[in-house]
Amino acid sequence: MIKTTLKIDGMMCSMCESHINDTVRQAFKVKKVSSSHKKGETQIISDSPLGDDALREAVGKTGYRVLEIKTEPYEKKRFTLFGR
Repeated sequence: MIKTTLKIDGMMCSMCESHINDTVRQAFKVKKVSSSHKKGETQIISDSPLGDDALREAVGKTGYRVLEIKTEPYEKKRFTLFGR
């Protein structure tokens, strides 16, 4: 799985976060997407890498601007009761 973090300019409130999340879900097949207007970023979990140009285009159509895209492998955190 892949974790993609977008630095986004222009998000001001929770409605902005929802707008970005909905846009990403409609444009790409993702497992999870969450945004924070306070941090100015969106995190996306997907099975395969998402194209940088396609991400910039999809977000750009909403009126926001992608400043930076970071992609890294994602491994689901495991919960254990005994700290193993």
